[in-house]
Amino acid sequence: MPLHELGPIQMLPVRRTADEPLFNSLMEHHHYLAYEQPVGEHLKYLVAAQGRPIACLAWSSAPRHLGSRDRYIGWSAEARRQNIRFIAYNTRFLILPWVHVPHLASHILGKVTRALSDDWEQMYGHPVYFAETFIDPGRFRGTCYRAANWKLLGLTTGRGKDDHTNKPNRPIKEILGLPLTRRFREVLSQL
Repeated sequence: MPLHELGPIQMLPVRRTADEPLFNSLMEHHHYLAYEQPVGEHLKYLVAAQGRPIACLAWSSAPRHLGSRDRYIGWSAEARRQNIRFIAYNTRFLILPWVHVPHLASHILGKVTRALSDDWEQMYGHPVYFAETFIDPGRFRGTCYRAANWKLLGLTTGRGKDDHTNKPNRPIKEILGLPLTRRFREVLSQL
């Protein structure tokens, strides 16, 4: 089915709504990583077309330390500590398995990232200026993110946040980022 035949696509923030259990269930049953409760501040979107769910996206607080992201932004350690709350991390993105529409994923990413900062501010009282995600290149190419103008920032170390060995203990992933405002470096570097 071509994208234009879907009709209007609705982005429904479902955090703290009656549709949140549906979102959680769809993620649990259809995402290869299953459902995981997002950490800290977070938003969940149920994407619908013709009154039916077609996709789900989860966003949460960003990881505190990502070397390639931090170098890309160019902020100091102190600015990062103060401003990390202004970054949203896309933890899950699921197009439901029975939905086969070319270019749908990048279309959804574009639409949700245009609404993300305002929705975050409505929920938490502050905007977000930058979005990021991880792609496992052993599984995915990240084509939909790249088509939606996300940039490759670098690679993870493969060690995770609780590392005590300084040796990789998980797959190395690509870090992709998307500025949500042209002034992202300026606002994220303010002290």
